Amino acid sequence: MPDTPIAYCGAAPLPGELMTVWNLDPVLLAGLGVLAWACHARATRPGAAWAGFALAVLVFVSPLCNLTSALFSARVLHHVLLTAAIAPLLVRGFGLERFAIGGGLAAAGVHAVLMWLWHMPGAYAWGLGSVPGYWLMQATLLLSALWLWSVILGRAGGAALGAAAASFIQMGMLGAVIVFASVPLYGAHLLTTAPWGLTALEDQQLAGLLMWVPAAGPYMAAILWQVMVLLREDEPAAGHA
Repeated sequence: MPDTPIAYCGAAPLPGELMTVWNLDPVLLAGLGVLAWACHARATRPGAAWAGFALAVLVFVSPLCNLTSALFSARVLHHVLLTAAIAPLLVRGFGLERFAIGGGLAAAGVHAVLMWLWHMPGAYAWGLGSVPGYWLMQATLLLSALWLWSVILGRAGGAALGAAAASFIQMGMLGAVIVFASVPLYGAHLLTTAPWGLTALEDQQLAGLLMWVPAAGPYMAAILWQVMVLLREDEPAAGHA
């Protein structure tokens, strides 16, 4: 048996039963209802806000939630969507970039510390096996990502570019650490991956690749956008000279 209970998303599913397992937690659904109301009544860019809402339903309500109990790679996909897709969409959708506070490297540093912390085997096991731990994991990752993306999307220049670049680098480094680990690190998944055709180590390597390559995409896009903004700002000065 796994070395920790699976608390919130349910026991690890088998492939044939996955599509029957949806998370209908009333508290979660109430929270999503509040978010849906906000998307309708308070969004400054409704398209982005509703896209963030749809992805939130995917990661918390759909069978993906239950699949994260079986596969570490599904859990990493959940975290990637939460921090690199839902967070920037909510920032844009609700205009949160107007309220960016603090320095870019501070935001990137706090988010990086939390990403690395929650992917350490001990903290990960607690987050997977405890309802308070699960929601603390989700809240801290999302809130730190909202802060980070508010800086990246709300400012131009060194602070935003540095935050995007630092996040790109740290995500790649964390992914590489997971990919090149020679043994399975996450005991909760030692006996849950076989029905899905993966060993625990293969599942872990897939998770690392997800974090190393696709997860870096939004940060690379932000870097390129910030570079283009800086180049456009330099053009008038060059023309005037």
